[in-house]
Amino acid sequence: MKRLLAILAVAACFLGAAPLASAQMKGMDMKDMDMKDMDMKGMKSDKKAGEVHKGTGVVTKVEKEKVTIKHEPIASLNWPTMTMAFTVKDKAMLGKVAKDKTVEFEFVQQGQQFVITSIE
Repeated sequence: MKRLLAILAVAACFLGAAPLASAQMKGMDMKDMDMKDMDMKGMKSDKKAGEVHKGTGVVTKVEKEKVTIKHEPIASLNWPTMTMAFTVKDKAMLGKVAKDKTVEFEFVQQGQQFVITSIE
């Protein structure tokens, strides 16, 4: 009986972590990623939250509070080229972007989100 409870406890830990990982990866197109170079700690960097990162990419989708960008590698986070959705700090920034437009942007990590602070 103790053995069964121990097995169930371990299984519950693994099953409980799956939705968290899935939620963090929402909006990311990972088909072209080289996983050996990836920091797989939930896409978080070892750097301090709030550090400004810079990227260049092509807008693939503009939503009410988010913009999806297929960006080039982000060296400061050791990220390869990928497509992901970013929240914007100010919704007015969305007026500067359009689908298929190449943009340069700056962003910070706030909790588990990556927030664009400037976009040109």
